[in-house]
Amino acid sequence: MSKVAVITDSTSYIPEHIRSEKNIVMIPLNVIFDNETYKEEAEIKVDDFYEMVSREEKLPKTSQPAIGELVELLEELSKNYDEAVMITLSSGISGTYQSAVAAGEMVEDITLHVFDSEISCSSQAFYVLKAAELANKGSNGYDIMNELLQMKSNVIPAYFLVDDLNHLHRGGRLNTAQLFVGNLLQIKPILHFENKMIVPFEKVRTKKKALKRIFDLMDEDLKTDDQATISVIHAKREDDAVEIAEELRGKFVNADVSISYFGPVIGTHLGEGSLGITWIKE
Repeated sequence: MSKVAVITDSTSYIPEHIRSEKNIVMIPLNVIFDNETYKEEAEIKVDDFYEMVSREEKLPKTSQPAIGELVELLEELSKNYDEAVMITLSSGISGTYQSAVAAGEMVEDITLHVFDSEISCSSQAFYVLKAAELANKGSNGYDIMNELLQMKSNVIPAYFLVDDLNHLHRGGRLNTAQLFVGNLLQIKPILHFENKMIVPFEKVRTKKKALKRIFDLMDEDLKTDDQATISVIHAKREDDAVEIAEELRGKFVNADVSISYFGPVIGTHLGEGSLGITWIKE
C-alpha cells in the first residue's frame, strides 16, 4: 500500500468503482434544501437532486465539508498513511480548499498537501487520477504536488453550455429583462473557469452554434491524432452526451473519450440541461 493517501471532494464526480479500484478517498460537499442537508454522492443522487430542484421555488444552497469531518478523516487515514494529497474544487467557488488547509494543520500524525485545482468536475478528476497513479507507484506527496503543478501550467480547458436561462434567473445571475431577451434570441451562454471562478466566455445563439463554437476551440488546441483525454459532462442530457462523445471519438482517433455528469453542487450553479467538454493533452 502506498504511504500517500489521495483525497478528492465529491465534485470531481469520479464513479465509486473507479475510486475503489484506484484507492481514492472521497469527502462529500453538501447541498441544502430549506433546512435539510444532504451529502453529495452519498445521501443524494443526481436524478433525485434535479427532481427536487424542479419542485422547489428556490434553488438549494451548497456548503463545503465541515472542518471536523476533514479532521476525522485525516485522523483515520493517519493510521495507515504518512502523507495525504487532497485535490479540491476551485477555491473561488467553495471554501473546501481553505477548510482542508485548516484541518491539515490540526492533525499531527499525517502531512496533508492540499491542491487547489482552480476548476471542478472532470477537469478536477484529471488531477485526482494522476495523483492516484503516482501514489500507487510509490511517489511521495511533494513529488505528486510538483507533478500536479506541472499539469496546471499547461492549462486544462473546460467549457460549459447552459441550456436553461430560467435557472440562471432563479439563481440571481440574470435579471428579468436579461431573461426575456435571452429566451427571445435563444441565447445559450458558454461559461468557463477564469481566475478560479465560473464566468461567461461567450453568448451564442442556439445550442447547435454553441456546441460548434466549443468544437472550434478544441480544434485550435488539439490535432486529430493527438493523445488526449476528453470528458463530456452533462446534467440529465445523457443522450446528447453520448452523441457528442461518439462524434469526438470519430474525430480525435487517439483520444480517450468518456462521459461524466454535473452532480448536485455544480448542478446548482449550472442547471439541468447543461453540457460541458473538457480535455487534456498527454
